[in-house]
This record gives sequence, structure tokens and C-alpha cells, in this order.
Amino acid sequence: MASGGSKVWSVFSLVAALGAAAMAKKGADATWKLATGKKPPENPADPDVEIWEAVAWAAVSGLLIGLARMLAQRKAAGYYARSTGHLPPELRKDGQ
Repeated sequence: MASGGSKVWSVFSLVAALGAAAMAKKGADATWKLATGKKPPENPADPDVEIWEAVAWAAVSGLLIGLARMLAQRKAAGYYARSTGHLPPELRKDGQ
């Protein structure tokens, strides 16, 4: 069973990751529209979407969303560590 601190970290990390992913998605959509003049593909798996467009959108959106989530979780871990004096339990596993 998870401790109270672990539950707090889980919620804190989840909220940070979801917020960052939502902001990154909006940024990726705007960047795509600026770069291509078109809306990003709603479903890259749709055969009507050109393959280059599907691959490019998957790469761009995946990269931006992944980076935003990672950066948000790092910030959240730093805040958690400053608040509690230690890293969250899930992050202490790598010997830090």
C-alpha cells in the first residue's frame, strides 16, 4: 500500500503531467498550423491523411508532449523535494 507521501506525489505528478501535455498539445497544434497553413490531422491513422503528414505530426506532437510532461514532472519532483526534504519514493529507486 502506498504511503501518504506517495499518494500526494502520485496526484501531484499526474496533475503536472496532464497540464503540461494539454499545453503542449495546444502549442503543437498552433505550430503545425503556422508551419503548414493547415489544421493538424485529427487522426493520423486515417488513410486519407498523407503518410508524410501523419508521420510528421506523430513525431512533432509526440516530441513536444513528451518533453513537456517530463519537464513538468521534473519541476514537480523538485518542488516535492524542497517541500518534504526528500525525493518522491518512485524517484529514489535509482539511488539518488
